[in-house]
Amino acid sequence: MAKKAGGYRCAECGWQTAKWVGRCGECQAWGTVEEETAAAGARVASAAAVSAPAVPIGQVKAEVAHARGTGVPELDRVLGGGLVPGAVVLLAGEPGIGKSTLLLEAAAKIARQQTVLYITGEESAAQVRIRADRIGAIQDRLYLAAETDLGALVSHVEKVQPDLLIVDSVQTIGSTQATGVPGGVTQVREVAGNLVRLAKERGMATVLVGHVTKEGSIAGPRTLEHLVDVVLHFEGDRHSRLRLVRAIKNRYGPVDEVGCFDLHENGIEGIADASGLFVSHRTDPVPGTCVTVTLEGTRPLPAEVQALVARTEAQQPRRSSSGLDTYRVTMVLAVLERRLNAKLGGCDVFTATVGGIKLSDPAVDLSVMLAVASAAGDKALPSGLVVLGEVGLAGELRPVRDVRRRLSEAARLGFTRALVPAGSLDTGKKRNGDHSLVPMAGRGAPFAPGFDVVEAENVWDALTHVT
Repeated sequence: MAKKAGGYRCAECGWQTAKWVGRCGECQAWGTVEEETAAAGARVASAAAVSAPAVPIGQVKAEVAHARGTGVPELDRVLGGGLVPGAVVLLAGEPGIGKSTLLLEAAAKIARQQTVLYITGEESAAQVRIRADRIGAIQDRLYLAAETDLGALVSHVEKVQPDLLIVDSVQTIGSTQATGVPGGVTQVREVAGNLVRLAKERGMATVLVGHVTKEGSIAGPRTLEHLVDVVLHFEGDRHSRLRLVRAIKNRYGPVDEVGCFDLHENGIEGIADASGLFVSHRTDPVPGTCVTVTLEGTRPLPAEVQALVARTEAQQPRRSSSGLDTYRVTMVLAVLERRLNAKLGGCDVFTATVGGIKLSDPAVDLSVMLAVASAAGDKALPSGLVVLGEVGLAGELRPVRDVRRRLSEAARLGFTRALVPAGSLDTGKKRNGDHSLVPMAGRGAPFAPGFDVVEAENVWDALTHVT
């Protein structure tokens, strides 16, 4: 007789174990290990009716997959032009960051031409109506319902026949076909799977609001991100009006694109020109600050990196960063100590960005290094300087992509000089056998007159130039 395979499997990563445990031994997720029983041997699937016959790829109509604008240009930028019929978008962010406000405003603009159904599971219909009155989001073709049952949600969809469905949030919707409480791994997977199937069958664009964990990742099973077509992260500091929407996954457009928004009491507005939002506006240079230009999708954004170095009596000095990749900052500090003989062993080092932006671009490495060196030596960097470059473990500077676009944006904002890795630009020549810096005027390049670009081979050359 064939044995029956019994055991437990993690719903997140598929890790198997012979007995139940509260925490997965592979992905370390809590409450994801579930019992499974399956007969040994593979089951043969029988033929079933097809939804549509297979046709040559050249005969498939691509017009139905064209994006339609939402009326919010910054949101369209992140989506890759707008919402595609049948696409499922997951918008995740911290509580109170402004997800519902953004979607309600976008829904009202779309409802001028299409039918929109807004399902709220976290608030009552009256609460959403109050917000809609405040931001001016009242439209006749915008339908609102407060439901927490998947079956009731499907009934609303069949009755309203919307072009766009918004579910706020997917963790509050429960299904009678799955075990567990709403928001659990099994429930979220069941609800999301049904909503994706419903969107594809009807050609209905769907936006799901998702929660995030303490670590900032999307709550629920990892399969939730695989099921949807687009994953957006809503970022920002609660104490600031600036909000960022970042594309993490996008089957219809570029990833890592960023949309900038201003959240205020009357709603949320897109910021078409975000340059200058992440740079402090001061007249005199301050030690421990350095400006770089990060590239978010196709948008160059000048950003300021700040550093503070303070002596400490503690045996283990602190290394703290905000808005920067902690591991890259640690690596840059190690290169600074080893290659430039910086004495940071008895100092606390704090690094941060301005405006709440999160920088993960490798081009930020050199600006972090120079900001820390400036803070340690209590000497300000030259005014009007912008710095680009990836730092290697050997102390070399590696070129980064789209340098000309970054420097053009810096010149437009009034910066007068730039420090970049050697080989980043075609203009200018270095003397043979000489690794010293060679300034190159902006003539022939898309920069403002008088904008000087300096190339550096390694971190020592870069530090020599700025000091």
